[in-house]
Amino acid sequence: MQFELTKDFIDEIINAIENANDDFLIEKLHSLHPVDIAEVMRIVNLPQAQYIYRLLGEELSSEVLVEIEEDIREKFLESLSAEEIAESLEKMYADDATDVIQDLPENIQEEVLEAIKDDEHSSEISMLLNFDEDSAGGIMDVDFISANWNWTVANALAKFREQVEEVDHVYTIYVVDAQKRLKGTLSLKRFLYASDETLIKDIFQKDPISVGVDEEAETVASKMEKYDLVVIPVVDASGKLLGRITIDDALDVIKEEAEKDYQMASGISEKVESSDSLFVISRARLPWLLIGMLGGILGAYVIGFFEGYITEHAVMASFIPLILAMGGNVGVQSSAIIVQSLANNTLNYDSITKKLLKELFVALFNGLICSAIALVFCWVTKSDFNLALTIGVSLVAVFTYAGLFGTFVPLILNKYNVDPALATGPFITTTNDVVGLLIYFLIGWALYF
Repeated sequence: MQFELTKDFIDEIINAIENANDDFLIEKLHSLHPVDIAEVMRIVNLPQAQYIYRLLGEELSSEVLVEIEEDIREKFLESLSAEEIAESLEKMYADDATDVIQDLPENIQEEVLEAIKDDEHSSEISMLLNFDEDSAGGIMDVDFISANWNWTVANALAKFREQVEEVDHVYTIYVVDAQKRLKGTLSLKRFLYASDETLIKDIFQKDPISVGVDEEAETVASKMEKYDLVVIPVVDASGKLLGRITIDDALDVIKEEAEKDYQMASGISEKVESSDSLFVISRARLPWLLIGMLGGILGAYVIGFFEGYITEHAVMASFIPLILAMGGNVGVQSSAIIVQSLANNTLNYDSITKKLLKELFVALFNGLICSAIALVFCWVTKSDFNLALTIGVSLVAVFTYAGLFGTFVPLILNKYNVDPALATGPFITTTNDVVGLLIYFLIGWALYF
């Protein structure tokens, strides 16, 4: 049965901690999945989380430590000694241990690595720490099953039995040469049907899809999604097999990128959680709020410049929200489509001009429909043909500008290696507000005078 975390359950846990009812806590917590225990530890305060952690036992505590959210884990690790951290890392796979140890200062990292008793495990973690955490090397698992292509089937079977002790999930068997260079993969069906004396080189599948160790993690996740892979091998520049990336790690990357893009599109400049301090949350939000305020000030100056004209034709002021809203919506829609195409690598870079032309026609088509409706509405309700024509023409112009601007900006940002998700946030809406007002009043001025 799936566990549901409730307030009553949390209250029971807190009450048991306060009364040192360890038997109750062990019974309750050990029946939960590590992810659920991590959720409990996120909700309670730090001393209570420490109390829970020390009741879990080495195996379970290491599994829980992997599942704790990074920002909370970082604070939690500060309360543990290097020896306590090392004991947990020894129970983890090298890639998970690397994720945990990266949250520590460099001097503490060295202490923890020295405290790990398994020298081979410690060296694997040290090796992974040399790679950027957002690269293929930073998220790969160094435990996998491989076969030398000169082995016989009988010899390979014996070797597999030795290797499988270190591997939790066997998705693919990789075939390598004497220099450990990746040559292909081994079909389990063909392996089982082959005779004992058959060489692996005679039954393996060539040219596997792989990624370079320095490739961006986001690129790796996109490749796995594109080819519908549950695991992908990682090689160095010489083709040597270094590790593998499994689907769960790829999903973590996709989730993190989606969260980052969503926050950026909302005008939040860095990753924040609701549990972060007031200063951290404000620091992430304030820059784009200031940019939005600057846009508002520029918009006010545009309105002020046409103040005399507005005084003479006050009815135009009542349609300012319409112009602002429609321009912002069109710009965000256009930029969102381009950003999504860039993220999925589905944009044809040879046809950017064609993309702009298509967006131009889409904007004109939508603008003509909306402007026709607005024109008729204004003419009927206000009995002012000049006003109706101003609204109609302005909407077509604003739709066209916003559509092209929303398409062009993310392409330019991406070209200069700036996250195009910026284009779906306040940057687009603020710019469109200012330019939309200018278009509106210039067209109104031209038609009335």
